[in-house]
Amino acid sequence: MILIAIGSNLPGADGAPPEAICRRAAVLLDSLPGLRLVALSAWYRTAPVPASDQPDYINGVARLRGHTEPEILLAALQAIEAAAGRVRGAPGAARTLDLDIVAMGPGGGLRRDAPDPVVPHPRAHLRPFVLMPLLDVAPAWRHPVLGRPAAALMAALDPAGVRRLDGRPAPPRLQSPPASPN
Repeated sequence: MILIAIGSNLPGADGAPPEAICRRAAVLLDSLPGLRLVALSAWYRTAPVPASDQPDYINGVARLRGHTEPEILLAALQAIEAAAGRVRGAPGAARTLDLDIVAMGPGGGLRRDAPDPVVPHPRAHLRPFVLMPLLDVAPAWRHPVLGRPAAALMAALDPAGVRRLDGRPAPPRLQSPPASPN
């Protein structure tokens, strides 16, 4: 299983809005050699993190099936970003397209500290704009380093500022499981 976070908050060079750029990226993910798109989350509108005067982002997560090496996948994702008009600037800067490897490997359990890319994504567990759409496509995923399910990671975060674009309500904030008796 390969999980890719998709995000955009700037129009493309052709004037396409961020949602269209994200949808195009999902189509391109399905055309990568040896990989197949098997699930695509709903699209979410999210406030920039950290808070700024940037436009809101459109975010989603794609689940792919197949096998590739992390470096090959990263190069393919960066080529898709560049084709969409992404210009790499300061971290956290607005962008036409951002594609991040959230997880990969059997069950999404690959652990890799170096070289680039680090897998799982080192900040995915801190980002409701990643976890909320991830739960749409891989609700059983467990963070391979933290050992916690995605739902428990999401339950620890504030989902304010993350809204589904299709008008359906986002899942309610999950409650943390009760502490086990000692």
